[in-house]
Amino acid sequence: MSPTTGSEHRSLHVLTPSSDESLTTEWAGGKGKNLHTLTASGFQVPRWSIIGLDVFAEFCRDSGLDEHLARLLTDGWESNPGRVAAEIARLIEAAPIEDRITDAIGLAYGLAGGGAVAVRSSGAQEDGARHSFAGQFDSFLNVRGLGEVVAHVRRCWASAFCERSLRYRAQHRLPPGAGGVAVIVQRMVAAERSGVLFTADPATGRSDRYVVSAVHGLGEGLVSGAVDADTVVLDATTGEPLTTVIGDKRERYDAGSGAGCRVSPVVGEDRATPVLTAADLARLHETGVRVTAHYGAPQDIEWAIADDTLWILQSRPVTTLGPASGSAPEPGGDLRIWDNSNIIESFSGVVSPLTYSFAADTYAKVYDSYARALGVRGEELRAVQEWTPHLLGYVHGRVYYNLFHWYRMVRLAPLYPLNRRVLEKSLGVAESISDEVADTLHPFTPRTGLRGRIARLTRTTIFAARFLTIRKSVETFHRDFYRAYTVFNNVDYDALPGHETYRRFRRLQRELIEKWGPMQILDATILLSVGLLALLTRRWLPAAPEWFTWAAAAPGGAVESAEPVWALRELAAQARADTRILHLLEHVPDSDVRRALRGGGHTRFLAAVDAYIADYGYRSPDELKLEVPDLHENPAGLFPLLRDALSETGDSHGPDRGGEADAYLDQHLRGPRRMVYELVRSKARTALTDRERLRFCRTRAFGAAKRMLRALGRDLARAGAIDTWDDVFLLRLEEVRGAYEGMIAHTELRDLVVLRRRQLAADTALHAPSRFTTRGAPYWSGNLERAGWTGGPAARSGARELSGVPCCPGVAEGPAVVTDTPRDIGGGILLTYRTDPGWVTALSSAAALVIERGSPLTHVAVVARELGIPTVVQVKGATTEISTGTRLRVDGAAGTVTVLADPPRDSRTAAPDSPRTETHQ
Repeated sequence: MSPTTGSEHRSLHVLTPSSDESLTTEWAGGKGKNLHTLTASGFQVPRWSIIGLDVFAEFCRDSGLDEHLARLLTDGWESNPGRVAAEIARLIEAAPIEDRITDAIGLAYGLAGGGAVAVRSSGAQEDGARHSFAGQFDSFLNVRGLGEVVAHVRRCWASAFCERSLRYRAQHRLPPGAGGVAVIVQRMVAAERSGVLFTADPATGRSDRYVVSAVHGLGEGLVSGAVDADTVVLDATTGEPLTTVIGDKRERYDAGSGAGCRVSPVVGEDRATPVLTAADLARLHETGVRVTAHYGAPQDIEWAIADDTLWILQSRPVTTLGPASGSAPEPGGDLRIWDNSNIIESFSGVVSPLTYSFAADTYAKVYDSYARALGVRGEELRAVQEWTPHLLGYVHGRVYYNLFHWYRMVRLAPLYPLNRRVLEKSLGVAESISDEVADTLHPFTPRTGLRGRIARLTRTTIFAARFLTIRKSVETFHRDFYRAYTVFNNVDYDALPGHETYRRFRRLQRELIEKWGPMQILDATILLSVGLLALLTRRWLPAAPEWFTWAAAAPGGAVESAEPVWALRELAAQARADTRILHLLEHVPDSDVRRALRGGGHTRFLAAVDAYIADYGYRSPDELKLEVPDLHENPAGLFPLLRDALSETGDSHGPDRGGEADAYLDQHLRGPRRMVYELVRSKARTALTDRERLRFCRTRAFGAAKRMLRALGRDLARAGAIDTWDDVFLLRLEEVRGAYEGMIAHTELRDLVVLRRRQLAADTALHAPSRFTTRGAPYWSGNLERAGWTGGPAARSGARELSGVPCCPGVAEGPAVVTDTPRDIGGGILLTYRTDPGWVTALSSAAALVIERGSPLTHVAVVARELGIPTVVQVKGATTEISTGTRLRVDGAAGTVTVLADPPRDSRTAAPDSPRTETHQ
């Protein structure tokens, strides 16, 4: 039986970074498994190999030790652990060792590079989430030569049963276990500085603090307590030092010429000077963030710095966190980043529980289907299904991206480094995560070795095939969607029994929503093609203005989702042609306009209104919020939008931004490079055009679901389960489903409605941050209070110029109209915190568009480019700093919003003056 690096049939396991993860989990012990994970995740870990747990088991069988261990570790070992430990150590030291065991140890020594190595124990339960076994097993530094390595491996094996280890087991009521330990053989690092980093304060339990201890030389002096180390407390978010205590550091430990460590004095100047520089602390903080994000819990990290390289020697969970002073202990668990980015375009403000739960369920189904479309199967698919239900978070009634999961989703497709950057742009994320943290985010644990390479190649091949045929796939989906949608749309659900409406709702989920997954290849195609276009622009057109890439990628020809704007403009043109219709629109209340049109004999115009609602009735403000009626249910909502469109002047189609991009390319890029650029550009423009088509499909699918769920609310009200039909919005989807599937009693629903109504009223009064982080359970231990959830408005800074991301070039001056609805723009500069697809009808009368959140790829931004409206997005603080009536100058090419004059006192009631717009040159 010869040692191998991961073979089967009772071969002895000597494990390396290339070993399969399943073998590492089984044979490497806790510390060894963590080393494998750290190495696979790209951290700098000194070269290592692991003598598997089975090598010790084989040693015991060969020597007959297994029978002795079974006898010594029977009931009663707790009464005299010292005697048991001494006897086991004597037996392990004296037992003969067979050649094949020596060969396995020799192989491990060679794989670690030979020379000076550390020999470390790795227990099966060591470094776990509940029990760390920290300091219970032996490790030895600066071991040289095979004979010494073999001797120290024996000592590691014996330490599995040492007195302190047995007492630790007795204290934690753990069985003694006869499986022993694996042994790590790791190249020694000639450390100049060493120490420990806790990514939570172990004394107070505060997860907003990192604690660094550092000494000169090797960390042995720190671990043993022989050296009084420096201690630095860092802010967990920024990495800024909060307190620094300079230790005495009288001695330092270094590798000697023989075995063990050489102890030497530290000169006075070095004793009084911090061991770590500011750059060292910054690197440690960054690494701590990455490691914590990877494991999802605070970590105890041993590190060393040699030749300006930061090495991670091991990492284990912090299992001894104390309570924070004056508060309950903070939970461990995942670090999460919550960002409302452009999700606020779909779900603004406080959202009903039914809307959120339906959206979260939809996202989960769609991205599960997306993973399947890329060939993800088995354990990897089950890992994906762990996080797809949590792509969206629901915090105090607001919807947020659970951001790390979106990076995991993007990593399903190839070219992750490029795609994640474009993801951040497309989501409108104001702050990128570091490359190091991004590298730790995987959709599932990546396989290593040949199987891993084959799996990645398979996914890449499937993606490439779908990438090349995406246009055909979109056409097929579009055709099949409308075929099914026609069936769902032409039904009066209020006339059906509730159980029949519920059955059709489930069918809609299967036939319209769950089949959407493969279409997410289109989003991946956009990320890839726009990312490549931006890359080519930076390399070949370095002087291009910032707006250029978005103009070059803008969809060619008419955008389907802009059709409501053109249709509304056509409707406004018909109204202008008849002064009687204009008079009705301007003087009759919205709720009475239809009756007045009919009474006045304007049947032709009324037919045009009905045709608009029939075609675009689902396209309305907050159209994805189930609790907000659309134009089908509230036709009067069309007339304020129509009045705004009446004020539009000038070219209805706006300047040709694609033509501007063409002119710039004609001037600056020719030959083969132009051909390559146009090929990528064409792919991006086509994909963006197709995405707008699919967004219109999404609107209609949500509209059909909205009608069904409202009908179910009326059915539940008739059954007496809820008081009024619209109480259904205060239930979650699973509760509505439970009422029809027999999983929840009807009598439970009223109490839930009362509870949720009270909670949403309190949530509405809170100021919601656009981005924040939590650790562990988000609502616990002050997470949200620290994140900035407060009861008052944000304070103004008095800034006179704000900047954001240029989206559509052009310059406009005029009064700001700060609004959270797309109504009453009146020709001013539309300034808002967020938009949704229903806002496109308000663009007709806007001189410029300023959005605090969102991105250049949000729906309204795409349509604004189509219409030639100067647009700037991601303007931080816009709705806080600027009020209605403030005279602004918006430069869509530079991405600036300049305050020209403060609003007059009566500006809130005055009509905005006529804006002046220039085409960008």
